[in-house]
Amino acid sequence: MSELQDLTALIRANTPLIVIETQDEARVVDLFRQALSQVWRALYRWSITEGLRRLDMDREDEAEGPPDASAALQAMKLAEQRGIYLLLDFHPYLGYASSQRQLRDIVQRRHSLPHVVVLVGSKIELPTELDALAVRFSPRLPDANALLKLVREEAAHYADEHGGRRVEVDGEAVQQIVRNLQGLSLTDARRIARQLIFADGALNANDLPQLARLKFELLNRSGHLHYEYDTAQFAEVAGARRLKRWIEQRRSVFVAGDAPPGLDPPKGMLLLGVQGCGKSMLAKATAGGFGVPLLRLDFGTLYDKYHGETEKNLRAALASAEQLAPCVLWIDEIEKGLASGGEDGGVSRRVLGYLLTWMAERKSVAASGHVFIVATANQVHELPAELLRKGRFDEIFFVDLPDPDTRVEVLRLHLARRQLPADDFNLPALAAAANGFSGAEIEQAIVSALYTAHAERTPLDTDLLMQEIRNTRPLSVLMAEQVQALREWARERTVSAD
Repeated sequence: MSELQDLTALIRANTPLIVIETQDEARVVDLFRQALSQVWRALYRWSITEGLRRLDMDREDEAEGPPDASAALQAMKLAEQRGIYLLLDFHPYLGYASSQRQLRDIVQRRHSLPHVVVLVGSKIELPTELDALAVRFSPRLPDANALLKLVREEAAHYADEHGGRRVEVDGEAVQQIVRNLQGLSLTDARRIARQLIFADGALNANDLPQLARLKFELLNRSGHLHYEYDTAQFAEVAGARRLKRWIEQRRSVFVAGDAPPGLDPPKGMLLLGVQGCGKSMLAKATAGGFGVPLLRLDFGTLYDKYHGETEKNLRAALASAEQLAPCVLWIDEIEKGLASGGEDGGVSRRVLGYLLTWMAERKSVAASGHVFIVATANQVHELPAELLRKGRFDEIFFVDLPDPDTRVEVLRLHLARRQLPADDFNLPALAAAANGFSGAEIEQAIVSALYTAHAERTPLDTDLLMQEIRNTRPLSVLMAEQVQALREWARERTVSAD
């Protein structure tokens, strides 16, 4: 059923109390006006500034009586014909016992006609006695056609205000903009579209990063997600050839938003591996490869000392991610939030249960189907078995210590980032000396060698860098047993990223 049909059914059923939480009051009023074409009722709107006004006539009537809440409730009770009463931001006045009693009498049809009372506000918390009598109705968010119409309207407004100057439009970029506006109300989408258009009189691919940031700032009300402004490209990541190819095969399906028949949309991947081998960089490069925003979820910010609050925080964070789709959701060091154990009173088990349920239900939810999860972990033995079961993630990749060719690539990348010509260095010899080093340790060796060169007032060369590498003891040496055990565990259980 459509949104209008759902609302009409509630009106026909003479639902006594409807609660609608929204910022878009004008859209709610318009929706009820449309419903009158299918089921007639007198339609009224009340606010503390304008009082009670009738809306179903050809024009808005003058206010009927004073604007205070008690007068409006009394007018409803004495009305001689049944009606629909849209009460805007009325719920604060229900803190008064008299107003609460008056509304309960109307809702329970004590000495009044069977009205439909509608409470409209951004967030409505009702007294227990009224909450049990209420039906909550959630207006559907605008679809792609409505958003495209909105963008065209704002483009026309720009032309009107700039002497007929037309907005420069990139058709493909507009389609992506419309897709990224999904999940917003018309009011919020209009505000962002207007800002993009009026900034430079154009809609093109350059607007997409700004749109993503504006949308994130608007929707991340929970504060548990972090917007990663600096994503990467796979060209900036050494090695991981198999993982890069895997992502590229799924890019077109994820970006298009609709998977071909018989093909499930990509859900996500779990990256295990030795610390410092590039899991975080691969998460950033995945978002860059897909061309979508990267959101990072820090489990540490979710946990709360009060019962049930941690799970509530997770639900809010995942709901925000769904609204920000399409995006990549990076859950860094996931084992720290989901490690099994009974020391936390079962909180981690409940968090795990909700996360697994959300991951499983994404197949049937269009919006969340466009959230691609990249979870990273260092301590695989702390991960619960339920998370590793095949089907939770599309694939589990192991990011190992770099091989000789990859170490050469790592050296070349980090030297280039510091404007050092890689051809001036003996990269094969340096890579051989750095056997057992992670990418992060190779980078740090370059940084340390640069400090030495600066102190000695000499340019960095192969000998200086070689000396720094030989003076470094990598993690694979310091924690040889743990690293070797991790690599042995992953050999038969995961897919190599390289």
